[in-house]
Amino acid sequence: QVQLVESGGGLVQPGGSLRLSCAASGSIGSINAMGWYRQAPGKQREMVATITSGGMTNYADSVKGRFTLSRNNAKNTRDLQMNNLKPEDTAVYYCMMIVVTGIYWGQGTQVTVSS
Repeated sequence: QVQLVESGGGLVQPGGSLRLSCAASGSIGSINAMGWYRQAPGKQREMVATITSGGMTNYADSVKGRFTLSRNNAKNTRDLQMNNLKPEDTAVYYCMMIVVTGIYWGQGTQVTVSS
């Protein structure tokens, strides 16, 4: 079993920045891929950014050039740096991880971009 806990969400003005963190614990083993998804009210969950075990990244067109995946080795977290945030980025953001035993999701963290 794998547990994922997101943190770092909040309220930010348009043009601002936030850094989301995903802390994983449990029987992780080998990680095949991890990423961030988001779901806005009334919309389907969508991929934001993913990275494979081989280091291949994939970003949604709407966030390219603004969001960046990274790994914080000191804190053992996988982070999503979000810059130049826009109101349309408002959503609940979920961390996802694929390991040998399956796909796991965090509980989500709210990001609200508003003036």
